[in-house]
Amino acid sequence: MVECKCLNKHLLKGQLRIKDNFSIRAIAREIGCSPTTVSNEIKRGTVSLYHDKVHRYKASAGQSAYEVNRNNSCRHYAVLEKFSFIEYVTRHFFDDGWSLDACYGRALEDGTFSKDEMVCTKTLYNYVALGLISIKGIDLPEKLKRNTKTHRNNVNKKVLGRNIEERPDSVETRKEFGHWECDLVLGSKKKDDDVLFTLLERKSRELLVIPIADKTAECVMNAINGLREIYNEHFNEVFKTITTDNGSEFATLSTIEDTVNTLVYYAHPYTSCEKGSIERHNGLIRRFIPKGKRIDQYSNQQIADIETWCNSLPRKILGYRTPDEIFEEELDIIYQQDAA
Repeated sequence: MVECKCLNKHLLKGQLRIKDNFSIRAIAREIGCSPTTVSNEIKRGTVSLYHDKVHRYKASAGQSAYEVNRNNSCRHYAVLEKFSFIEYVTRHFFDDGWSLDACYGRALEDGTFSKDEMVCTKTLYNYVALGLISIKGIDLPEKLKRNTKTHRNNVNKKVLGRNIEERPDSVETRKEFGHWECDLVLGSKKKDDDVLFTLLERKSRELLVIPIADKTAECVMNAINGLREIYNEHFNEVFKTITTDNGSEFATLSTIEDTVNTLVYYAHPYTSCEKGSIERHNGLIRRFIPKGKRIDQYSNQQIADIETWCNSLPRKILGYRTPDEIFEEELDIIYQQDAA
């Protein structure tokens, strides 16, 4: 009736008092513990006798149950038992830049490991925090990020084109292919540095990273025209809508509506969350090109490698498939429909 193995005399005394029809509170006063402790001990040590017709408390049964529960109460870590999976996670984390969740989900999706051979994403993060694996907290890209920006209201709002409030609901659900978000990634603050024009398809999370000469509307339009040449007659089907912010570099983006069926929508000022997907992927690019680093120091091949890495990263939201896999499937559907 107690919380320590060394006090078996109290268990025996409790057993006798129960036979004498003492109340739980009376037993607790005599032993010197809480009535709740007595009640829990009675439940733990009650056994069934005579084909389940009689229920009686046995001190020995209560002690045995306590010892079993005590052995199971300590925390167990499966680092050694799941060593192969931990090694798999560590390799892809450092070599391929996968997140811990991407490692878990992709291994399960591909059948590389069964659930019995793995630990879940939350447990992996716990192992990192406890220092049980070679991945440290400082190695997690998002670990030290903090949002220090304050909300600002702009009284004089620019009107460059359609407001995002006019955007169809089908864009928000991400069930339809062909809806994009775009933004710029800047390097150093010097005007002679290159800029990255980034676009993201909302359904597949396919990312396009295009180096341009500077942060001007003319360079942005040149990049868009380059995409029109690549996709040619399929441009309207691949680029149904584009959502962007109110920066001056996108001031003339809506003029493409004069020549193609693509619709351009502008988010509210200082509301980057309305195109959060591209903002999130710009953060992935920052892993390779930190703020203040000149972009023209990177070759086109290096930038293409960054784009490839982003598009070959398994995503939980895609069922641990990659953006490239989804994007290619959607393009195949478009080409097959046109061929028919």
